[in-house]
Amino acid sequence: MLDVCLLGTAGMMPLPNRKLTSCIFRYNGSQILIDCGEGTQVALKKQSISPKPIDVILFTHYHADHISGLPGLLLTMGNAGRTEEVTMVGPRRLKEVVEALRIIAPELPFSIKYIELTEEVEELNLYGYRINAFKCVHRTDCYGYTLSIDRGGKFDPERARAQEIPLKFWKVLQKGDTVTEDGKTYTPDMVLGGARKGIKVTYCTDSRPTRLITKMTTDSDLAILEGMYCDPSMQEKAEGFKHMTFYESAKIAADANVKELWFTHYSPSLVHAEEYMPKVKAIFENSVLSRDGQSVTLNFEED
Repeated sequence: MLDVCLLGTAGMMPLPNRKLTSCIFRYNGSQILIDCGEGTQVALKKQSISPKPIDVILFTHYHADHISGLPGLLLTMGNAGRTEEVTMVGPRRLKEVVEALRIIAPELPFSIKYIELTEEVEELNLYGYRINAFKCVHRTDCYGYTLSIDRGGKFDPERARAQEIPLKFWKVLQKGDTVTEDGKTYTPDMVLGGARKGIKVTYCTDSRPTRLITKMTTDSDLAILEGMYCDPSMQEKAEGFKHMTFYESAKIAADANVKELWFTHYSPSLVHAEEYMPKVKAIFENSVLSRDGQSVTLNFEED
């Protein structure tokens, strides 16, 4: 299962009840954080989530409302006893930006590995997550991310017995590994069925809508997309500042056949966004006006 918690939903500036942009994913004891806006530490504390197990931090881009909380978070991770390497992923100049921020957080008990994105789509496999980064269209280099938990085929003990595969190798093969003994090689396909449906979440904020975003979002169990503006009169502003409206994000969700859509990164001027939701739901019914702390546990489908 995959736990998802939207820590901060505000765009541009923090508000008393809304922290700046961040989202955390938890799977199999490992955590991935996307963006680290101001207030991320407070949001984690409020949700009783320790920052120590954060193994990967993904950055969509380097505007302050998406990264300004990083120095303090790193210090807190170190004070919590983190010694293992932390991987950071983001657009070009990642190391330059982070090292500049670390002027106020110079001493850490763990190392940082930097992965800078340059291609239109890049795939990474980290800590059991399959991560696909894809380019967005913003006023600076920006990426969206899909996080997938893949699921292998179901183990068939009858096939294992029929092929006289030693019992001691069953767990190894079930994990997808190959094993050889006494000149015989046993492979997972000998005992596993076809791959089963996994879990997929897409996170994308600060971009104009694109075909690539729709493509990468396709068949997501959950899509977390920005809704910077609601009022139709703000369309020109959305286009000028390279953001999406609620309606554009809902259109992506509908076209991409997602199960559920959460809106994030609202404009601080959006006080009564719920008033616009009937029109939004007419485009994509399963749209959610998310708030800080919005959480869900996504489970694998039953066989």
